[in-house]
Amino acid sequence: MNDSTTKITVKNDGSLSVEGDFQIFDANGNPFDLSGRTKVSLCRCGATKNAPFCDGAHKGCEFKSTVIACKLPPKA
Repeated sequence: MNDSTTKITVKNDGSLSVEGDFQIFDANGNPFDLSGRTKVSLCRCGATKNAPFCDGAHKGCEFKSTVIACKLPPKA
């Protein structure tokens, strides 16, 4: 992974790990202040109290999701 690459890892039963050079915006186009972070975890379970960031709530709500890499279907 080079300095300009963004890597997103889907964690089984957990968050999306985002690392590299990236920005995150809300629905209105406003950027989140990431304070120079090059790695964050985004919630997938919906139970976090710090949306969109993971706070580990998936452990308490017993969130389950296993994702295996696959090829996307052709664009329509």
